[in-house]
Amino acid sequence: MSGDFGATLASGVALLRRLPRRRDQVEWARKEAAEWGAEHPAVAAQLVVDERPGTPVVDYDLLLTHPDGGTVALTAPADEGVPWLIEHSTHWAAGQLVSVDEIHLSVAQALTMLRSLSNRDTTPHDEIVDQCLILNEVLSEDEPLTTEDLQAAADEFRRGRGLYDRAATLAWMERVGMSPTRFEEYIGGVARRRRFRRRKETELACGYLAAHRSRFERVRAVWWAGSERRTAATPAELLAVPSEVTGEIQVTMGERWAGDLPEPLRDAAPGAVVGPVEREGRFFTGAVLDRRPAEDDAETLAAAGRAAFADWLTERRSRASVEWHWS
Repeated sequence: MSGDFGATLASGVALLRRLPRRRDQVEWARKEAAEWGAEHPAVAAQLVVDERPGTPVVDYDLLLTHPDGGTVALTAPADEGVPWLIEHSTHWAAGQLVSVDEIHLSVAQALTMLRSLSNRDTTPHDEIVDQCLILNEVLSEDEPLTTEDLQAAADEFRRGRGLYDRAATLAWMERVGMSPTRFEEYIGGVARRRRFRRRKETELACGYLAAHRSRFERVRAVWWAGSERRTAATPAELLAVPSEVTGEIQVTMGERWAGDLPEPLRDAAPGAVVGPVEREGRFFTGAVLDRRPAEDDAETLAAAGRAAFADWLTERRSRASVEWHWS
C-alpha cells in the first residue's frame, strides 16, 4: 500500500468518525464527504448512507478506488463498535427488498417491520409499502418522543402479541434475535409511526365525516348468509330462524356503522328486507331494524379518522414510486 493511499485511508476514517449520525443531518454529511472527496480526487470517494427504519440514527460507509484497482470500503462505527455492514450480515447493496420514494428497505428491515404491521385487511406487499410511506412522512420530524409516546407504543405492541409481562417480552426478544438496544430503537420507530397516524387521523376526521356522513350512521341490522336461497318477508322472520336450518345459515345481528355493513344493507331503509342476493358464493338476505343519523361525538370522529387515514394511505400509495428488488 502506498504511503499516500494509507494517509487517505486515515483521513477517510477521521471523516467518518466526525460525520453526524442523525437522519436530519444526512445532507450536511453528504456535503462534508463531497468536500473531502474534492480534496482526494484520485480515490473517487462515494459516501453510502444506511438509514435504519424506525430510528433517527444513520450509519455510513466510504467507498474508495484503490490505486491498483478495485474498491475499498471504510466503516468507522462511532459507538457500539459493530460495523453496520456486519450487523446487517450483507453488503449495503445486497438484500434490498423495496424502494418507496425516499425509503429503501432491506429484507432484514422488512422482517422487523412485519412485527408491527397494523393488521388491516391488506396484502403484506401493500402493508409494507404503507409503512414505508409513513416512514417517509416522519423522516423530517424533529420533535422528540415523550415517555408517554414510547410507553403507549410499547403497551400496544405487547398487547397485540400477548406479551403481558417482562419475562414474556424478553423471551420474545430472544426468539427473534433482538437486543435490548435494538428493541428500544424498534419501539421508538413504532411510536413515531403511531404518533403520525393519530395526528393524521385527527387532522382528517372532521372533513371526512362531513363528506361521508351516511357512512357513519349507526345501524341495527340482521342478516342471513348461507348456501341455499331462503326468503323472508319481514325483519321478524329474519330474527326467528327456524331451528332446523340454523346449522346451514350464518345469522348475524348487531349495530354497525353503515359503511361496515354488508353492501346490500348500507343504504337500505329501516324495515325493508333485502334479498336474497348472491354475494361471494353465498345467498344473502337481510334487513335494517333501525338507523340513526351520524353524530359528531368522539367515537364517530375516531371512526371517521381511521377511515380517512386508510383512504389517505390508498391514495398516497397510488402516487408513490415503488420498486421491488426481486432477484
